[in-house]
This record gives sequence, structure tokens and C-alpha cells, in this order.
Amino acid sequence: MQNPVSPTQHRLTRRRFLGQAASATAAALSFPSLLSAAAAGNKVRCVQIGCGGRSRAHLDYVVSRSKEHLVAIVDPDENRLASTLSWLKSRGLDPDKIQTFTDYRRMFDRIANEFDAVFIATPNHHHALPSMLAMNAGKGVYCEKPLTHDVAEARKLRAMARESKMPTQMGNQGHNEEGYHRLVEYIRAGVIGRVLETYSWTDRANGGEGPRPPTEPVPKGLHWDYWIGPAPYRDYHSDLHPHEWHGWYDFGNGSIGNMGCHVLDGVYWALGLTHPTRIEAEYIRGGSDERYPLGSTIRWDCPVPGSDYMVKVYWYEGLNPTTKDKPRGGLHAAVGEARNLPPLAKELLAKYDDEDFEKSATLYVGEKGIIYTGCYGGRMHIVPWSKMKATPAPPKTLPRPKNVMQEFLDACREGRTKTHASFEYGARLTEFTLLANLAMRAGVHRPVEWDGEAMRVKNIPELNEWVQRPYRPGWSA
Repeated sequence: MQNPVSPTQHRLTRRRFLGQAASATAAALSFPSLLSAAAAGNKVRCVQIGCGGRSRAHLDYVVSRSKEHLVAIVDPDENRLASTLSWLKSRGLDPDKIQTFTDYRRMFDRIANEFDAVFIATPNHHHALPSMLAMNAGKGVYCEKPLTHDVAEARKLRAMARESKMPTQMGNQGHNEEGYHRLVEYIRAGVIGRVLETYSWTDRANGGEGPRPPTEPVPKGLHWDYWIGPAPYRDYHSDLHPHEWHGWYDFGNGSIGNMGCHVLDGVYWALGLTHPTRIEAEYIRGGSDERYPLGSTIRWDCPVPGSDYMVKVYWYEGLNPTTKDKPRGGLHAAVGEARNLPPLAKELLAKYDDEDFEKSATLYVGEKGIIYTGCYGGRMHIVPWSKMKATPAPPKTLPRPKNVMQEFLDACREGRTKTHASFEYGARLTEFTLLANLAMRAGVHRPVEWDGEAMRVKNIPELNEWVQRPYRPGWSA
């Protein structure tokens, strides 16, 4: 275990940041040779940042399936580091050859010349900063969704990725899979006519009620200051780490932050959306000045590029207005009749015996019909199935990429910038989803008028502090 150091030793001053930016520019100019240790046919040298949740999927693919070289793992919880090393040993790796760090800033300082790419599976408030540090150091970046914790970070990462010319990928795997590709082809071919409304939902209820819990002792082995990172400091309480951080404004983005980039991917991509003009919360249940709701319904009003009409995008999450049930299980989910489902979904389920919608999914309502997609675009079909079978399929016009992780690794190996779920796309999708958080902050039936080009709320100026939140001293970028 690397010895921890004080945050002040890693403060990213403006001078240091500009120096890193200059290094990134130089790296970008020589990108084809940057990954010389991972040239075509050789292994990509990888670092895993964050060892909980999605990290096992990352590591399983990197070391077990793609057979790349794992250089280091990073997590502020020494217990997670130990558990991950044990898991890697069970996969045939030698733990003594894998470096461990409790602070990714120290990792970048110590071994930046020893790896080619980072995989990031941290809480949302730690997504943007290590991504920036990696691109500044001339590394490829694979980061889980949502790409960032606030809108301004999304804009910054998109610009940095474009300038640095590093390979990037956001971990919304459905974007590389068949279902959403077929959806785009069906929508663009006009199979259901012009899409007027979409209805998306998730059973997740990543929020809470009531005051902040009392302070508890920090568990042994957890470097709490590193876990807090760029967020506002607070004392430890156990419903933050390891699981419930999604529900707190300072660290997560609620249910839509958890699932929105998966479920809304098809909506954003197939309809070619850009900036909405208005976002409104039509229903909110629970929440507080620190916590996201336990249930909500959000609507975006979106101009459709190249047309003269608006599409209404709806998002239903968590618990419905009348249930007395509570979220259940490790996923903090609404179950059965407690779910906040769109009325149209209930109507279609009652009407067609062969329909069985997923817990997170979308309906696309067109002038000539309705299309359904599951969470990652799966089971894409016109509703009902009988109509799907009777409708001639449009031609396949989009290229089909590889698995989302393999495509990224190959881009690192081959010196390519472009990937299907790159930060160029992922940052825009993330920004779109995170605007729902502003509507939640505004409150029910208090529309947020959004100026996308200027990146600001026009009618409720106090919301703009949530568009770009300052980093804690010692964690600036």
C-alpha cells in the first residue's frame, strides 16, 4: 500500500494545470507513438480507478477477456483494495505485481509513465477530475456514466477530449449494442412517422428524506478525505459509503444519474437532440435540500434539429405518488405497484398479453405507431409484437461497433481517437440528463428556462450555482 500524503501536496495550481495542459498538447501531437508500449498486437497497460460496483466488470474484461496488462488499482478504501487484489489473484494474476494507491493524484504523480489508459468506476463526484488528469497526462480514458457530476464539467471534458486527441469512452454499453442501432434506423427511416413524445422510466429510487444522519467513526482503512475529494467536506456517515452516495446532491445525481445515460441514450441519439429549451418537474416525492427525490416525473421540451416542432421527453423514476411502500434491496428500487410508471406503459401492458416491459425502458410515440426499447436498447420493437412482425424492416445503415470496452482498448492500441461512446457524445448525453437535477432543485411546476449555448438558467438565476460547482481546495482542475 502506498503511504497516503496530505491533499496540499497534490494541489493542482493554475501553473501546474497549465503545465499539464501543455504536456497534453505535446502528447496529442505525438499520439501515434504515445502508446508505443501498447502498439498493435501488444497489451494496453491499464489502471483501474475505483474498486467498487462497476469496477469488477471493468477488471473482468481487461484482465480475463481482453488479456491486457493491469498496472495499478486505486481506491480510498484499503479494504476494497485488498478485496480486489484477492479477486484478481483468483483470476490468475500476481497481486505483488499490481501497484495500489489510495489517492489517484498520487498515482498520476508516481507512475504516469507506466500506463496507457485508465478505467474509472468511482462515485460521480470523482468522474471528471481523474478524467482530466488522465487526458492531461496523455492517457486514454474509459469513464462510467454519467460522465460528470455537473453540466460545466461535461462541457470541459468534451473540450479537453477534442483538444487532447486521446481515445475516450463513456460506459453506456448500450450505445455499442444492436438494439439502439436498430432503433435509430427505424426512427430515421420514418417507420413510425415523426416522434412526438417519449416516455422513459426506471424503478430506481436513489434519493432520501429527512436531515443528514449523525456523524459516525470512519471505518478502519477508509481514507475519508480522499473519498470526499473535490466535494464539500462532511463527516462520515454510513449511508454514503459504500452504496447510497447516488442519493446525495454533493456526490451523486439521483436515479437519473444512475440510469439516465442508459435509458435516454436512444431518445437523445435517435431524435438527434441538442439543447432543450425548458425542463420541468411535474411530480416530486421526498428529497431535501441535500437529497434527491425518491420519486419524480421530469419533462424536457426539445426542438428537433432541422424541423419546426418540439418533442416532449418524459422521465419517470422511483416511487409513485400514492404508494406507502419504500425502496427495497441493494438497488434501492421501487417494486411492483409502487413504481412510478407512465400511464401509457400501464395501458399497453394491460392491452397486450405478450408485452413485458423492463424495469428501466422507453416508449417512443410517433404519428404512425409506438416503439419500445429496454434499458440498453434491448428487445427493440414496434408495439405490439404483431405489428413489428408485419412491418418491413428498414435497411441497416449504421456501422456496428465492437463491445464498448474492446472498442476503447483497440483505440488505445491503434492510436485512434474516435469511439462510438466517446466523450464527444457522452458529454452531450450527460449534460442532457443532468439538466433534470436542475428541475428537481427548482421544484414542482417551476419550469427551468435553459440557454444551452450560454450554459445558464435564464429565469431562476440561483440555480446556476448547480451548473458549475467549485472544487474543494487541493482538488482544483
